[in-house]
Amino acid sequence: MPNITLPANSLLLSKDFLYGVATSSFQIEGDRSGRLDSIWDTFCSQSNTIEDNSNGDVACQHVEKWQEDVALIAGLGVDAYRLSISWPRVVNSDGSVNDIGMQFYVNLVDELVKRNIKVFVTLYHWDLPQYLEDNGGWLNRDTATAFAHYTELVASALGDKVYSYATLNEPFCSAYLGYELGIHAPGKTGIANGRQAAHNLLLPHGLGMKVLREKCPNSLNGIVLNFSTCHSATDSQADVLAAKLADEYHNRWYLQPIIEGTYPDICQQLPNEQQPDIHEGDMDIISQPIDFLGINFYTRTVYKATEDGWFDVVEPKNVPLTSMGWEITPDAFTEILVDLHDRYSLPPIYITENGAAMNDEMVNGEVVDSDRVDYFNSHLNAVHNAVKAGVNIQGYFAWSLMDNFEWALGYTKRFGIVYVDYETQKRTLKHSGIAFQELVKSRVNVTLAV
Repeated sequence: MPNITLPANSLLLSKDFLYGVATSSFQIEGDRSGRLDSIWDTFCSQSNTIEDNSNGDVACQHVEKWQEDVALIAGLGVDAYRLSISWPRVVNSDGSVNDIGMQFYVNLVDELVKRNIKVFVTLYHWDLPQYLEDNGGWLNRDTATAFAHYTELVASALGDKVYSYATLNEPFCSAYLGYELGIHAPGKTGIANGRQAAHNLLLPHGLGMKVLREKCPNSLNGIVLNFSTCHSATDSQADVLAAKLADEYHNRWYLQPIIEGTYPDICQQLPNEQQPDIHEGDMDIISQPIDFLGINFYTRTVYKATEDGWFDVVEPKNVPLTSMGWEITPDAFTEILVDLHDRYSLPPIYITENGAAMNDEMVNGEVVDSDRVDYFNSHLNAVHNAVKAGVNIQGYFAWSLMDNFEWALGYTKRFGIVYVDYETQKRTLKHSGIAFQELVKSRVNVTLAV
């Protein structure tokens, strides 16, 4: 069985370096009857939106099986579990608390804490209540106010039993995939929609940080952003510029306002009708100090210039790919971590998602996913190299704890280190899960060189 191996003196082998696993509410919880509809319920009910015509009604039955799942997490020996709260499960349409829904999370957090597992809560992982979308969703500034109220309710219920709160997960996906390209819920399209949604997502981040600072000052509070290293298809001036524009549009659009209170230059290069409506004081709200930055990374992206001076993706060819069709690029992981560290004054970083979908098969009760073990091995070594280069990285979360509903791809892709038989809901630790478990537990006997 392949192992995950790191240099003997790696800081990633210190017990001070945090290891965890991650999930999100809509992808695993099921129990649709226990919550209001979200934009993903609506999206799943529409034709030609989900590859296998599935939905999140049952998912992994986590609401029913949460105690079994906590025992599974504890058995891995990890330090932390990153989960998200389902906004439609805990808040009624009139703004009051759904006591049954909130109690589910109280019980879950209490059990995790009891087992000495640090709880990392993400407040928004894409499942916006449908009643808010009916009023404009992330195109309506009032949704930011609703988010601040929701944050206050969750923070009041869970308090500083939660080790860390992230306001949002990957606002890029919500804005670009959901409101600009239309391939994620709610399925809207247009650059103007995407850019306004992006701004209106960063605004509640800032408002949420103010609430968390007041309600949970002892928790580690921040945001989770996804990054893809942007490379040019050739060394031509046009392609190099295309990669730079893509980096600003997809990566720095979300980070720079938080860290520096300004959008990157590309914002001003857009036609006026495509630029977001920014009110006075918005950037001050968005740029609230954060205690940590969560970074999600899966692959790089290669760009070429278009005839109109914009950028276009070049699909990978003749290179190792995951089953998502994503190029396996650990060196690009190190590159972007070091680049962000050099470019911005960042707080401590947690790698909040990293992992791979592979073509897993259950054979004789085992899932021999050596390709995923290799992915983790190369990417953890990439994190080691970034730390060695001076990047302040405090922890790493494997995505995902278990196979689950993979958004527009339904149940056709498996990211888990735990295999889920969707017919029986049986959980089986894959070889990657065993390798991750062995890495985490091996830290006990490691002596680090100074």
